[in-house]
Amino acid sequence: MSRNAQSSTGIVRRVAPWLALCLCQLLLARAPAQEPLAPARANNTSRARVVIVEDPDATYDLQPVGYRIQTMVDRGITNLTGKTTVSNAWLSLVSTNDTVGIKVYSSPGPNSGTRPAVAAAVVQGLIAAGLPPQQIVIWDKRAVDLRLAGYFDFEQRYGIRVLGSIEAGYDETNFYEAALLGPMSWTDVEFNQKGPGMGRKSYVSRLVSRRLTKIINVTPMMHHNATGVYGNLFSLTMASVDNTLRFENNVAELDKAVPEIYALPVFGDKVAGERVVLTIVDALICQYEGQQQGLLHYSTVLNQLRFSHDPVALDVLSLQEINHQRELAGTPVVNTNMELFNNASLLEIGVSDTNRIDVTRLP
Repeated sequence: MSRNAQSSTGIVRRVAPWLALCLCQLLLARAPAQEPLAPARANNTSRARVVIVEDPDATYDLQPVGYRIQTMVDRGITNLTGKTTVSNAWLSLVSTNDTVGIKVYSSPGPNSGTRPAVAAAVVQGLIAAGLPPQQIVIWDKRAVDLRLAGYFDFEQRYGIRVLGSIEAGYDETNFYEAALLGPMSWTDVEFNQKGPGMGRKSYVSRLVSRRLTKIINVTPMMHHNATGVYGNLFSLTMASVDNTLRFENNVAELDKAVPEIYALPVFGDKVAGERVVLTIVDALICQYEGQQQGLLHYSTVLNQLRFSHDPVALDVLSLQEINHQRELAGTPVVNTNMELFNNASLLEIGVSDTNRIDVTRLP
């Protein structure tokens, strides 16, 4: 071998490891910053329980009948908890020292969003169980939506508080971070701010991170274009943090962000999902078309309330029911995307497999 060839070979031997190292560093630098969703536990055989209470006279001319709704809530909560009295049922979920937030979805108004009669039945049950009224909060993302839906009347009627999570302000020590950037609202903490990392954080409302110790989530059975159902997971997470438009405009990111936000630590070793002690689906009326607008002509009266500790199971069953009602109405099923709910199952928030959901019906 010539001296030049030996020299070239030596250079290659010295340079090759350096090139390999540079290549590895480059690949690592370009790797996604987000950790993948945690894998599900092996041989996961956990089951979910859902209680469906039905009363054919629960509504009259599409309006809830108050005393019948109260009876349905009482039956649902006692059956789900296995307690013999309504008070004991509520006190198995909350204590008289808790500050309980009843999360509603108020944007579509009182006829298509969470119906005030259902929220009122929960409030009356908690007060009867001994919870001080000043420790009960009806909340949603925007105070104006709550006012238009009639919820501010509850302050005078029951002595409770009605609050918007935006108006409560955001906790800059608790946030969800994702590299995705998108349009921001003027109510977002980092709106119009410039600099490295701006727009990557969604801050948790102080109402959720600092005030509420238990949450009861009450959502309507309502169609949503991206997720199939404006359900328990989507409703709670999008009302609890700011800078959400970036997810709502990107279905793939929404499917990942919603369950990860739901499991976001906000109280030390507590996570948001662990503080949701009860989820109720207001299925008095199922709106299978129209998304966030109240459109009763695209609705079916079911006269049901659904109860569970598992928000994923309830969302999956709601999606199933909405698709069924769309088929009956001759409307194409436009969304069978299960990614969000499967991701939630991977994070062990709940059960997305309908074969592992036990349904108890109370006629």
